[in-house]
Amino acid sequence: MIAKLRGFIDQTGESYVVMDVNGVGYLVFCSKRTLNMLSKEVGEVSLKIETHVREDHIHLFGFFDEVEREWFNTLITVQGVGAKVCLAMLSVLPPDDLMQAIAAQDRAAITKSPGVGPKLAARIITELRDKIEDMALRTATIPVGDKTGLASGSNQIIDDAISALVNLGYGRSDAFRVVHQSAAKIENDVSVEKLIQEGLVELSSNG
Repeated sequence: MIAKLRGFIDQTGESYVVMDVNGVGYLVFCSKRTLNMLSKEVGEVSLKIETHVREDHIHLFGFFDEVEREWFNTLITVQGVGAKVCLAMLSVLPPDDLMQAIAAQDRAAITKSPGVGPKLAARIITELRDKIEDMALRTATIPVGDKTGLASGSNQIIDDAISALVNLGYGRSDAFRVVHQSAAKIENDVSVEKLIQEGLVELSSNG
């Protein structure tokens, strides 16, 4: 079982690299994110590897960092999500963005990935929402739930503020992020109006 490769990039394709390790060329399938990061490297490179052995083939999947490999292994546990779909999702949504989309239940963001329709997006959200909080503690700093310590009833206020921003035309993931960030900063007298106002300021400052 191959878990890591270190060598030189001999050839690059749309979804793969051929890595030369001591004269042996290994075909490794990668996300566009990993391919982009490899393109910036000079000399020897190292890839985390997941080896998939089937009756008719052995495939190597490579990742520039451990975070992406962990997401690959998490996504593939969902029924209907194969290795190619995993790489497609990680090509469109980097790990932090994917985590935020799942936390925000943003089907539209997830269906941007080739091969992921509304039903599969809903299944991914349903099956992974309970898993991402632990992953967030290890791999990201985005909010994935009610971490604000606000008074009882704050969840409804947060949900209403998110819905209001979505109705104004903002993406659900962006609305989820700025509302949770605003809620964490406001210690007292939290209201839907305040969260919307703070959220709009944050969204405007980010262009």
